[in-house]
Amino acid sequence: MPNIKIFSGSSHQDLSQKIADRLGLELGKVVTKKFSNQETCVEIGESVRGEDVYIVQSGCGEINDNLMELLIMINACKIASASRVTAVIPCFPYARQDKKDKVRLLGRSRAPISAKLVANMLSVAGADHIITMDLHASQIQGFFDIPVDNLYAEPAVLKWIKENIPEWKNCTIVSPDAGGAKRVTSIADRLNVDFALIHKERKKANEVDRMVLVGDVKDRVAILVDDMADTCGTICHAADKLVSAGATKVYAILTHGIFSGPAISRINNACFEAVVVTNTIPQEDKMKHCPKIQVIDISMILAEAIRRTHNGESVSYLFSHVPL
Repeated sequence: MPNIKIFSGSSHQDLSQKIADRLGLELGKVVTKKFSNQETCVEIGESVRGEDVYIVQSGCGEINDNLMELLIMINACKIASASRVTAVIPCFPYARQDKKDKVRLLGRSRAPISAKLVANMLSVAGADHIITMDLHASQIQGFFDIPVDNLYAEPAVLKWIKENIPEWKNCTIVSPDAGGAKRVTSIADRLNVDFALIHKERKKANEVDRMVLVGDVKDRVAILVDDMADTCGTICHAADKLVSAGATKVYAILTHGIFSGPAISRINNACFEAVVVTNTIPQEDKMKHCPKIQVIDISMILAEAIRRTHNGESVSYLFSHVPL
């Protein structure tokens, strides 16, 4: 593949390497370091003049440092005359801060819409194109004036279910909240099985109050599906709810396993057969502490999106197929 360069930020070297291997390319030379006052310094170690540049950086770990590093890398390539710079952001940072919430009792909500701010920062830094996966809300694509390819883990998830859950034909796909209903109905349709959803009432962010199950899971395998799990309060509550409603087994399948705070101990204590995540976020350390976590590799989906974008081909094939 001529005229293409792939650089890795420091958030997820392993995924970047898998993408490069899949495309038969070497990762570009880049040195990222911090000055003693914690400022980020990036040096691109090879010419990018006239090249089609892809920078892989996920929104995880030291999230603000990694975002800043990405912005600096984009800008470094831009002012070194790259012909096009694409930010490949498997897990988009600040995606949950995507709207002003309902008006509080005491007047207007003063919440920021930080996802829009991040979109503006990426554009101002010089990104020409964004490739991301399972955005928390697909409207975030509209926060950008540049093209955004929002890829889906769904085809890989369907493949995993068919290969790893023997009783998949007698399962119910469950959304742990009303917001994920669309995602769940899509998977249920493709598998030709039933779906259910859990309505939750939140008192405050990251804390769930009570839950109501809508749908039937009695004597079936329940598969919880969501785009991300952070502290895992919601999915662990949901798993308890499903077991008490008669589910024989409970699986959770999540695109982005953030797993912060008490998440790992919650999963260890919950009644999951398996908690399946993709590698949009590195999971090696978490897997050591939690044998229930299993990983679906999505590097080939991102690699194929990069290859198709570079060659000017359509990316929509990836919405319904896993590349071989």
